[in-house]
Formats: sequence, C-alpha cells, structure tokens
Amino acid sequence: MAVDPLAAAQAVNVLDAGSLLSAFGALGVAAVLFAETGLLVGFFLPGDSLLFTAGLLCVSGSHGPVHLSLPQVLAAAVVGALVGAQVGYWIGRRGGRALLARSRSKKLHEGAARAEELLEKYGHAKAIVLARFVPVVRTVLNPLAGALGVPARVFVLWQAVGGLVWTVGLVLAGYALGSSIPNVDRYLLPIVALVVIVSLTPLALELWRSRARARERSATEESTS
Repeated sequence: MAVDPLAAAQAVNVLDAGSLLSAFGALGVAAVLFAETGLLVGFFLPGDSLLFTAGLLCVSGSHGPVHLSLPQVLAAAVVGALVGAQVGYWIGRRGGRALLARSRSKKLHEGAARAEELLEKYGHAKAIVLARFVPVVRTVLNPLAGALGVPARVFVLWQAVGGLVWTVGLVLAGYALGSSIPNVDRYLLPIVALVVIVSLTPLALELWRSRARARERSATEESTS
C-alpha cells in the first residue's frame, strides 16, 4: 500500500529517532544532520540517537520499525553532517553573531558560550572535532567559527575529520551492537534513551563546571571587595 508522504511528514515526531527513520529512512538521516549542524534552529534534533538507531536498524533480521541499508545510512549521515557544517560556517561568516543575538533560547546561548570556550581552550582543530560529540555545541560552533574568522581551510579539514568520526562511529556502533545481540530491537527504546543520556552528559558536566567557576569568581570578588 502506498504511503502518502504528506501524511507521513505530518505524523512524524522529529524528536524521536525511530519515528524519523520510519517516515524518511536514510534520507531523514541526511536531513536531520544537515539541520542540526547547519541551521541554528536545529539544535534540538536527536543527532546522536538517530545515528545509533539507524545503525541498529541496518542489521539483517531486525524487527524494528524499518530496515535500512548500511551503505545508504553511512553515505546519508556523512553528506548531511559535512554539508550542514559548511552551511553553518557560511551562515556565521555572513552574520552568525547577529543571528545568535536575536535568539531567545537560553539553551542555544549556553551552547554558544561553550563553543567559544572550546575554541579558546583547545584551539581551532581540536575544538571543531570535539564539538561534534556535544549536543547543541555542534550546532552553534559552526556558525561561531565563521563569525570568529576561523580560516576556511582549517575549518573544512577538521570539520570533515570530526564529522566522519562522529557519524561513521555512531552508526557502526549501533550496527555492531545489533549484530552481536539477538533481537536487540526489542530493547530499542531503553538503548536510545541511554544514548541520549550519554550524549548529554558532557554538556551537563560543562554547565555544572561553568556555574561552579562562576560561583567561585563571585565569592572571590566578594571577599576582596
């Protein structure tokens, strides 16, 4: 029976990896990663869990919501992540600071502060690679790199390295788990929940450390005044 694409788009839950993959397959992987890494409005999208779940659903004999092709998923993930990052960088060069300033999202501004801190602490290359693994930060670092004048050649090289490691690594991790555990799709929801928790842990830790440092500075200023 044919599926109405418009009906599928209306029914899909963009925050649920399984729903996205059921509706759009490998094409959904490319679209979500492009939006998450290239457009500031995509900071809430589930990149980590989507990649891992897509890998799980590539396993032969999977009884999940849809069966995917591993080569197609890998190609879609790499294209979406790399093209998205370049678009984000271009947006930053054209006025990323102004776009961030107009946003009212506290989460987005916290991500921008963390992205700028990564660039200052680790330098361009390491920060661009590390940002791929931190939700929200991977959304805002690309336009921020453009706005801060990170050299185009440096950005292209290291965003490609980080994008390949992030996308291929998570897809193959999901595929490896699905291949090693029979009927792993039965535990899809708790596994995806665990991936989400693990992916959010670095951001939560950094926010906690930032607030702790802010409290220490405040206490120091009060004691010296």
